[in-house]
This record gives sequence, C-alpha cells and structure tokens, in this order.
Amino acid sequence: MNPEQVRAALAAVEGWLRDDTAAAPARAELGAAVKATARALAADAPGGSVEVRVPPFVAVQCIEGPRHTRGTPPNVVETDPRTWLLLATGLLAFDDALASGALTASGTRAAEIARWLPVVRSR
Repeated sequence: MNPEQVRAALAAVEGWLRDDTAAAPARAELGAAVKATARALAADAPGGSVEVRVPPFVAVQCIEGPRHTRGTPPNVVETDPRTWLLLATGLLAFDDALASGALTASGTRAAEIARWLPVVRSR
C-alpha cells in the first residue's frame, strides 16, 4: 500500500484519534485505517518473527528473523484498533501503551516493533 493510500485512510479517523470524545468513525473507515497502517508496518519491516494483531481487523507478521507458521506465535503484539492507530501515527508511544495495559507484547522480540513506529506521522 502506498503512503498516499495510508494517509487517505487515516484522514477519515484523525479527528477521533485526536479527540476521544469525538464520534467514532464508521466500522469500514476504522478497518481501512487499521489495515492500511498494519500492512504498511509489515512492508517497512518485512519478516515473520513478530505477529501484530489488531482484532477484529488484521494480523500481520513482520520483523526479520525466524518465521512462525503453526500455532501461537512466540512473539505477539496485540492491541485494540484505537490504540494501534495512535501508535501508528506517533500520537502514543509504545512504552506508554504497554505500561497502561492497552497493548500486550509477549515474547523476547515483540518490543522490536517499537523501532518501526510510527508508521506515518500524524500532521
């Protein structure tokens, strides 16, 4: 996905990301933004050693290293759609999301995605 498509998907949810009292975006808009940013992360940091999950919209594998193929991956990052988009746009730091419990990171390599964030800086 090219950067312009990612930015366009994010534009539909940006007001909600900056103001959590604003009306939530439509499910289709939210899903498009989550998928676009997660897939952009996977393209920027190709590999299969860490799985990033943002239910119910997407799960991608990224970060170079041993590829996981069956069962539960050893390195998993999981969060909700809003937290993911805040991370992906640089409006929330990985360590802050982890400390608050909004994000879980299991496995020795899971935290490596922090160096690939933000995927796109919010304007």
